Amino acid sequence: MKLVVRVKLLPAPGQAAALEATLHACNEAATWAASVAFETDARRPLELRKHTYAEIRVRWQLGAQAAQHAIKKTCDAYTTLKANLRNGRYGRAGSRRHTRASGKPVVFRPQSAQPYDDRMLSWQHQARTVSIWTSAGRLKNVAFTGQDGQLEVLAAHRKGESDLVCQGGKWFLIATCEIAEAALNAHPARFLGVDLGIVNIAATSDGERHCGRRINRKRESDRKLRSKLQKKNTKSAKRRAKKYAGKEARRNKDINHKISKRSVAEAERTGRGIALETLTGIRERARLRKPQRTTLHSWPFAQLGSFIAYKAKRAEVPVVYVDPAYTSQECSKCHHIERANRPAQAYFACRVCGFVEHADHNASHNIAHRGWMVWVCGAQSTAPELTLIV
Repeated sequence: MKLVVRVKLLPAPGQAAALEATLHACNEAATWAASVAFETDARRPLELRKHTYAEIRVRWQLGAQAAQHAIKKTCDAYTTLKANLRNGRYGRAGSRRHTRASGKPVVFRPQSAQPYDDRMLSWQHQARTVSIWTSAGRLKNVAFTGQDGQLEVLAAHRKGESDLVCQGGKWFLIATCEIAEAALNAHPARFLGVDLGIVNIAATSDGERHCGRRINRKRESDRKLRSKLQKKNTKSAKRRAKKYAGKEARRNKDINHKISKRSVAEAERTGRGIALETLTGIRERARLRKPQRTTLHSWPFAQLGSFIAYKAKRAEVPVVYVDPAYTSQECSKCHHIERANRPAQAYFACRVCGFVEHADHNASHNIAHRGWMVWVCGAQSTAPELTLIV
């Protein structure tokens, strides 16, 4: 299993200036390489290297490894763009957004992440320092810090490249760790169903609901402030909107971590697996009014699902994904499906057997039942391969 550990660098002012100059040079070189790739249609590393490698070395004074990584980063960006265009991320072919995305070269921000391999970066875990290549020469004894558990994982399992990134004036190294997978629980007693929704972010089949009025009021306040700042459209308003966007994203991430941690801990304690809804295509499937669509799409449900999946994988808890169709209209007792079974958002009353329950809890019971049926039919855990520790 791959985990990503982020550690914070503590460079001296001179070291920070060298790191900043290096990021700018690497991203300028990658942007120029992207324009060459766009003009010559050379989108593979070997082809693009023939057109750009020598000039990058001379023009930006980059080392051999840094030049190779800049070229590879450019090719990876075009591969990602092609996949997004194919999957409809930028709308239909011929639309204005699709044409704008495909009709110009890729551009990298001055502080975009730059990959480092073991030739350019070495770790001294005991001293908690790194030796890192820059365009001004190699910097030694650059201090780093992080949580003790993360640093232990980093020292024992780091493998492959690390990314240097600057966020809000702070420097980070994002390192990939390869951890041996433990055997999942092959005989779960039952499954814990997790229903995702608008009013309640997550409701479990144990009767627990996550979110509530306080968080929803804060989300509504954030949306109103964001709309107000966007309409104002001044430099100070844009700066403030960017600041609040980061704050909102961090708060949402913290809530998702708490929800996933509690759900996985409960499943592990009771010897159960976890059943989640398949979220693929949720934007196209959801038939909601515009205010509800805004509420639904403003929460990172995919992030919550990935957090549950990787925490479950580390805890040896199996995870299965089920089709969420009609889970809110199906009775969890007699399994009768009827739209009239849900007369209100939070109320479920079966028209056949008379079973009454909170609508989200009823849906979570259906998800748990479907998860068990999927498991019995031989499905395996499908937790994501790459996740993030923060």
